Amino acid sequence: MQREIVSGSQKVGYARVSSKDQNLDSQIDLLERAGCTKIFMDKISGIKADRPGWTKLLEYIRPGDTVVVAELSRMSRSLTHLLELAQNFESLGVDLVSLREDIGTKNATGRFFLSMMGAISQMEQELKQERILDGKNAAKARGKTGGRPRIPISKLEQAVVLYENTNKTANEICQALGIGRRTFFQYLAKKKSPTSPTTEPLSLRDPSTDKPRGSDAEV
Repeated sequence: MQREIVSGSQKVGYARVSSKDQNLDSQIDLLERAGCTKIFMDKISGIKADRPGWTKLLEYIRPGDTVVVAELSRMSRSLTHLLELAQNFESLGVDLVSLREDIGTKNATGRFFLSMMGAISQMEQELKQERILDGKNAAKARGKTGGRPRIPISKLEQAVVLYENTNKTANEICQALGIGRRTFFQYLAKKKSPTSPTTEPLSLRDPSTDKPRGSDAEV
Protein backbone atom coordinates (compact mmCIF):
# COMPACT_ATOMS: atom_id res chain seq x y z
CA MET A 1 0.00 0.00 0.00
CA GLN A 2 1.40 3.39 -1.03
CA ARG A 3 1.58 6.08 1.64
CA GLU A 4 1.46 9.80 1.25
CA ILE A 5 4.52 11.71 2.43
CA VAL A 6 3.66 13.29 5.77
CA SER A 7 5.84 14.99 8.34
CA GLY A 8 6.45 13.43 11.74
CA SER A 9 5.75 9.96 13.01
CA GLN A 10 2.42 8.17 12.83
CA LYS A 11 0.61 5.74 15.08
CA VAL A 12 -0.49 2.74 13.00
CA GLY A 13 -2.97 0.33 14.58
CA TYR A 14 -3.57 -3.35 13.98
CA ALA A 15 -6.69 -5.28 15.02
CA ARG A 16 -7.41 -8.97 14.53
CA VAL A 17 -10.04 -11.53 15.43
CA SER A 18 -9.88 -15.24 14.68
CA SER A 19 -13.05 -15.64 12.60
CA LYS A 20 -15.39 -13.61 10.42
CA ASP A 21 -18.18 -13.98 12.98
CA GLN A 22 -16.23 -12.05 15.62
CA ASN A 23 -16.32 -8.29 16.07
CA LEU A 24 -13.40 -5.88 15.78
CA ASP A 25 -15.18 -2.87 17.29
CA SER A 26 -13.68 -3.03 20.80
CA GLN A 27 -10.14 -3.22 19.45
CA ILE A 28 -10.76 -0.42 16.97
CA ASP A 29 -12.15 1.80 19.74
CA LEU A 30 -9.02 1.25 21.84
CA LEU A 31 -6.73 1.99 18.90
CA GLU A 32 -8.59 5.16 17.97
CA ARG A 33 -8.49 6.42 21.56
CA ALA A 34 -4.74 5.75 21.54
CA GLY A 35 -4.40 8.14 18.60
CA CYS A 36 -4.03 5.74 15.68
CA THR A 37 -4.61 7.56 12.40
CA LYS A 38 -4.45 4.39 10.31
CA ILE A 39 -5.75 0.95 11.31
CA PHE A 40 -5.26 -2.35 9.49
CA MET A 41 -7.50 -5.31 10.24
CA ASP A 42 -7.70 -9.08 9.78
CA LYS A 43 -10.41 -11.62 10.45
CA ILE A 44 -8.25 -14.70 10.39
CA SER A 45 -6.60 -17.13 12.81
CA GLY A 46 -3.39 -15.88 14.35
CA ILE A 47 -1.58 -19.13 13.54
CA LYS A 48 -1.81 -18.42 9.82
CA ALA A 49 1.28 -16.78 8.39
CA ASP A 50 -0.65 -15.19 5.51
CA ARG A 51 -2.57 -12.26 7.02
CA PRO A 52 -3.47 -9.65 4.36
CA GLY A 53 -4.05 -6.80 6.80
CA TRP A 54 -0.76 -7.43 8.59
CA THR A 55 1.09 -7.58 5.27
CA LYS A 56 -0.36 -4.21 4.28
CA LEU A 57 0.69 -2.73 7.63
CA LEU A 58 4.28 -3.88 7.13
CA GLU A 59 4.30 -2.26 3.69
CA TYR A 60 2.84 0.97 5.10
CA ILE A 61 4.97 1.70 8.16
CA ARG A 62 8.03 3.97 8.02
CA PRO A 63 10.93 4.70 10.41
CA GLY A 64 9.68 6.73 13.36
CA ASP A 65 6.19 5.20 13.30
CA THR A 66 4.63 3.31 16.18
CA VAL A 67 2.68 0.09 15.67
CA VAL A 68 -0.12 -0.13 18.22
CA VAL A 69 -2.13 -3.25 19.12
CA ALA A 70 -4.85 -3.81 21.69
CA GLU A 71 -2.91 -6.77 23.06
CA LEU A 72 0.17 -8.72 21.99
CA SER A 73 -1.77 -11.87 21.06
CA ARG A 74 -3.52 -9.90 18.29
CA MET A 75 -0.20 -9.41 16.54
CA SER A 76 1.99 -12.43 17.28
CA ARG A 77 1.46 -16.18 16.92
CA SER A 78 3.84 -17.20 19.70
CA LEU A 79 6.47 -15.85 22.06
CA THR A 80 9.18 -16.60 19.51
CA HIS A 81 7.21 -14.80 16.80
CA LEU A 82 6.69 -11.80 19.09
CA LEU A 83 10.42 -11.50 19.73
CA GLU A 84 11.14 -11.75 15.99
CA LEU A 85 8.64 -8.97 15.28
CA ALA A 86 10.11 -6.75 18.00
CA GLN A 87 13.61 -7.22 16.55
CA ASN A 88 12.37 -6.48 13.01
CA PHE A 89 10.62 -3.29 14.16
CA GLU A 90 13.74 -2.20 16.01
CA SER A 91 15.84 -2.65 12.88
CA LEU A 92 13.29 -0.58 10.92
CA GLY A 93 13.24 2.19 13.51
CA VAL A 94 9.61 1.43 14.38
CA ASP A 95 8.28 1.34 17.94
CA LEU A 96 5.76 -1.15 19.30
CA VAL A 97 3.02 -0.50 21.84
CA SER A 98 0.51 -2.93 23.37
CA LEU A 99 -2.36 -1.18 25.17
CA ARG A 100 -3.72 -3.88 27.48
CA GLU A 101 -0.29 -5.04 28.66
CA ASP A 102 0.70 -1.34 28.91
CA ILE A 103 4.14 -1.91 27.43
CA GLY A 104 6.06 -0.34 24.58
CA THR A 105 9.53 -0.29 23.16
CA LYS A 106 9.79 3.50 23.51
CA ASN A 107 10.58 3.22 27.22
CA ALA A 108 13.09 1.24 29.25
CA THR A 109 10.38 -0.77 31.02
CA GLY A 110 8.94 -2.07 27.76
CA ARG A 111 12.34 -2.96 26.36
CA PHE A 112 13.22 -4.72 29.62
CA PHE A 113 9.95 -6.68 29.46
CA LEU A 114 10.72 -7.91 25.93
CA SER A 115 14.28 -8.80 26.85
CA MET A 116 13.00 -10.83 29.82
CA MET A 117 10.55 -12.63 27.55
CA GLY A 118 13.44 -13.40 25.22
CA ALA A 119 15.48 -14.82 28.09
CA ILE A 120 12.50 -16.96 29.18
CA SER A 121 12.03 -18.25 25.63
CA GLN A 122 15.70 -19.18 25.40
CA MET A 123 15.56 -20.89 28.79
CA GLU A 124 12.50 -22.91 27.74
CA GLN A 125 14.29 -24.10 24.61
CA GLU A 126 17.39 -25.11 26.56
CA LEU A 127 15.33 -26.92 29.21
CA LYS A 128 13.46 -28.77 26.49
CA GLN A 129 16.75 -29.92 24.94
CA GLU A 130 18.02 -30.98 28.36
CA ARG A 131 14.86 -33.04 28.99
CA ILE A 132 15.23 -34.75 25.61
CA LEU A 133 18.90 -35.54 26.30
CA ASP A 134 18.11 -36.82 29.80
CA GLY A 135 15.41 -39.09 28.37
CA LYS A 136 17.78 -40.50 25.77
CA ASN A 137 20.49 -41.11 28.37
CA ALA A 138 18.02 -42.83 30.71
CA ALA A 139 16.76 -45.04 27.89
CA LYS A 140 20.33 -45.87 26.85
CA ALA A 141 21.18 -46.84 30.42
CA ARG A 142 18.27 -49.29 30.35
CA GLY A 143 19.41 -50.79 27.07
CA LYS A 144 16.94 -48.89 24.93
CA THR A 145 18.18 -46.94 21.95
CA GLY A 146 14.90 -45.65 20.52
CA GLY A 147 13.10 -46.68 17.37
CA ARG A 148 11.04 -49.82 16.97
CA PRO A 149 11.62 -52.66 19.44
CA ARG A 150 13.67 -55.59 18.07
CA ILE A 151 11.79 -58.72 17.06
CA PRO A 152 12.92 -61.67 19.22
CA ILE A 153 14.96 -64.25 17.27
CA SER A 154 12.71 -66.98 18.63
CA LYS A 155 9.71 -65.39 16.97
CA LEU A 156 11.56 -65.05 13.66
CA GLU A 157 12.61 -68.69 13.86
CA GLN A 158 9.00 -69.66 14.53
CA ALA A 159 7.99 -67.76 11.42
CA VAL A 160 10.65 -69.57 9.38
CA VAL A 161 9.40 -72.96 10.57
CA LEU A 162 5.82 -72.11 9.64
CA TYR A 163 6.91 -70.65 6.30
CA GLU A 164 8.96 -73.71 5.32
CA ASN A 165 6.66 -76.43 6.64
CA THR A 166 3.10 -75.21 6.05
CA ASN A 167 1.06 -73.86 3.19
CA LYS A 168 0.61 -70.49 4.92
CA THR A 169 1.82 -67.44 3.05
CA ALA A 170 4.38 -65.01 4.43
CA ASN A 171 1.67 -62.38 4.88
CA GLU A 172 -0.46 -64.74 6.95
CA ILE A 173 2.48 -65.78 9.12
CA CYS A 174 3.74 -62.24 9.66
CA GLN A 175 0.28 -60.96 10.60
CA ALA A 176 -0.26 -63.86 13.01
CA LEU A 177 3.09 -63.32 14.76
CA GLY A 178 3.19 -59.53 14.57
CA ILE A 179 6.26 -59.42 12.34
CA GLY A 180 6.86 -57.04 9.47
CA ARG A 181 7.07 -58.77 6.08
CA ARG A 182 10.27 -56.90 5.23
CA THR A 183 11.86 -57.87 8.55
CA PHE A 184 10.94 -61.49 7.96
CA PHE A 185 12.43 -61.68 4.48
CA GLN A 186 15.55 -59.81 5.61
CA TYR A 187 15.99 -62.49 8.27
CA LEU A 188 15.47 -65.22 5.68
CA ALA A 189 18.08 -63.64 3.41
CA LYS A 190 20.52 -63.44 6.28
CA LYS A 191 20.02 -67.12 7.08
CA LYS A 192 20.60 -68.03 3.43
CA SER A 193 23.82 -66.01 3.32
CA PRO A 194 27.00 -68.14 3.13
CA THR A 195 28.40 -66.17 6.05
CA SER A 196 25.43 -67.02 8.24
CA PRO A 197 26.19 -69.45 11.08
CA THR A 198 22.99 -71.30 10.26
CA THR A 199 23.55 -74.35 8.08
CA GLU A 200 19.94 -75.38 7.79
CA PRO A 201 18.85 -75.19 4.11
CA LEU A 202 15.99 -72.84 3.30
CA SER A 203 15.16 -74.07 -0.17
CA LEU A 204 11.74 -75.56 0.45
CA ARG A 205 10.01 -72.45 -0.88
CA ASP A 206 10.11 -70.76 -4.23
CA PRO A 207 10.77 -67.10 -3.26
CA SER A 208 9.39 -65.83 -6.55
CA THR A 209 5.91 -67.21 -5.79
CA ASP A 210 5.92 -67.46 -1.97
CA LYS A 211 4.72 -71.09 -2.34
CA PRO A 212 6.21 -74.39 -1.23
CA ARG A 213 8.20 -75.88 -4.08
CA GLY A 214 6.05 -78.31 -6.03
CA SER A 215 2.88 -76.97 -4.36
CA ASP A 216 -0.14 -75.38 -5.98
CA ALA A 217 -1.10 -73.57 -2.77
CA GLU A 218 -2.40 -70.05 -3.38
CA VAL A 219 -0.58 -67.06 -2.00
